[in-house]
Amino acid sequence: MNLKLLGLLIFLVCLISGSAFAEEVVLPKGRGIDDFIAYFIAMGMVAAVATLAQSKVITTALEGIARNPSTSDKLFTPMILGLALIESLVIFTFVSVFMVK
Repeated sequence: MNLKLLGLLIFLVCLISGSAFAEEVVLPKGRGIDDFIAYFIAMGMVAAVATLAQSKVITTALEGIARNPSTSDKLFTPMILGLALIESLVIFTFVSVFMVK
């Protein structure tokens, strides 16, 4: 199955799941459903970009360790620190999306 088609299918299932379970959506005054969709799309984009960044960090660190195994002690700590900083950006985005909501 094509990856784009699978992503579109998952997106559509998420959109119609509220009506499938007969849930009533109560929006705060002055907010439209477009705002909430935009928040969750932004959250998905941030998670996707962070995943790509984390995989690049890990790949680079492991390639460096594979070329010179004696540098594993020197590369491990900065790698973990970089991963923590990337993940903190996702958490900050998650918190800010729900604070705006």
